[in-house]
Amino acid sequence: MTYKDFCQLASERFSARDFLNKPIEQNVLESILHTASLAPSWSNTRAYALAIAQGGKKDRIVKAYLDKCNAMLKAKDKSLSESERAQFAQESAPNGDVPVAKPYPDDLKQRSAKLGLALYSHLGIERHDFAARNAHTRRNFEAFGAPVIGFVLARRDFMPFAAMDAGLMLQTLFLAAKDLGVDSCPLGVLATWRDPLDAEFDVPENMELLTGFALGYASDSHTNEFRAEHPKIELL
Repeated sequence: MTYKDFCQLASERFSARDFLNKPIEQNVLESILHTASLAPSWSNTRAYALAIAQGGKKDRIVKAYLDKCNAMLKAKDKSLSESERAQFAQESAPNGDVPVAKPYPDDLKQRSAKLGLALYSHLGIERHDFAARNAHTRRNFEAFGAPVIGFVLARRDFMPFAAMDAGLMLQTLFLAAKDLGVDSCPLGVLATWRDPLDAEFDVPENMELLTGFALGYASDSHTNEFRAEHPKIELL
């Protein structure tokens, strides 16, 4: 592969938000994971792990996330009584390892808001169309219909190096997938709750859930025509 080939591969990878109902063949998935294992790591410690869900296990995880998501949305529904909202808020209280809803610094918040505005505009979702916004939120927790859901975990006793290495591995995984025609989407929202993951996997106590991701084959939906901006890296 030439430098030009690699640049093209990196530019062609995008965050797919609508997947075909088409499974990834096991040998293809194993090849992707093998290439991801070649990512560099701090002193070769590789203090991270993946949990991969397909088939019935994936379906159960999606249902569990949707239950949490629906409770979260009902907790914000002002048509319900205060006591009802309080009950749903309790049911959907975050119990993940990282503060997914932590406020962004002002300058980073502007970047996030710009992305959200561009995406919702592309999807034709108006600012006050709460039904459409909620539907899109649910799609995140459905992994946009992808056949494979993955979870990235890292050793809590080796931070921040474990998280750095996990990021290097995940990008390598995404590029390896794209090279084999498999699309991807990071799903940070899955780190909001641990329950769906813990119900299906025996996760060691010293592992923190950092993020989730989806793997599959992107559909030809208009949704997948969206591309985020990629500004130049800030040089000091």
